[in-house]
Amino acid sequence: MTVEAALDFLVGVRLREPLQADDYLAAEDPTLHVGDLVVVETATGTAVGEVRRPRRELPAFKRDRAFRRVLRGATEPEAREWRERRGREERAIGVSQRLARGRGLWMKVVDVEMPPDVRRVTVYFNAEERVDFRELVRDLAREFRSRIEMRQIGARDTTKVMDGIGPCGRQLCCTSHLRRFEPISVKMAKAQDMPLTDNRLIGNCGRLKCCLLYEFSTYDELRSRLPRVNTPCQAQCGGGCMAGKVRSLRVLKQSVVVGFPDGTEAEVPLELVTWEGRDHIKPQGPAA
Repeated sequence: MTVEAALDFLVGVRLREPLQADDYLAAEDPTLHVGDLVVVETATGTAVGEVRRPRRELPAFKRDRAFRRVLRGATEPEAREWRERRGREERAIGVSQRLARGRGLWMKVVDVEMPPDVRRVTVYFNAEERVDFRELVRDLAREFRSRIEMRQIGARDTTKVMDGIGPCGRQLCCTSHLRRFEPISVKMAKAQDMPLTDNRLIGNCGRLKCCLLYEFSTYDELRSRLPRVNTPCQAQCGGGCMAGKVRSLRVLKQSVVVGFPDGTEAEVPLELVTWEGRDHIKPQGPAA
């Protein structure tokens, strides 16, 4: 069930879904604060969630969208059950890791999810290689007296669940707002003129940072307007049109560094440079 976004503000609510970011839900209660437990609409009914992001005004461009609602604050019994279950889940992480270590398995138990009925326990783990966890499942089934489901997740999902602070000083993007992971490639770093040997390209997960994607489209578009390095060109420089070769690019400034036959170099704005495949710029003054 959804409601047309006729309300004035949204709040960020985290449900008990380890690999999901906060959902922004429409809310009527203006007194909601971070840390409050609330009952919210879900695709299958209702669930208790925790307010993780403070209320914010509904942007004008989103007023025609439909949002799930925060129905009410959680009652004391509901809040108690939620906290007790989360406490059991946190203890279960340590128990599962201890049992895995006892079996000599090279794996890291990241999270354990226990539904209210505790009929099925889901164990999220990370491992660099394939793990035979059949014996571990039997141990866990005896320990928790429930059906056990093992889910292996990657390094990026592991970091998303565990949360943390990035080198920028802010909460990790994957935990705070990213709904899904996009492919990140070395090409994105190259397009932004970043040194590939720089460890700052690596995120907390040990993979290329997701934020390399944020400005890639802008750099890609701006770079498409520039010639390739070592391309012969004509540059208006020093009052005349001089032949040279592109030595390097200044993507954001939309200029190129041109090397001339006499060994000198000059940074020239893009509008004063022409090369094969681009409309010829009328020379000004004698050609050199």
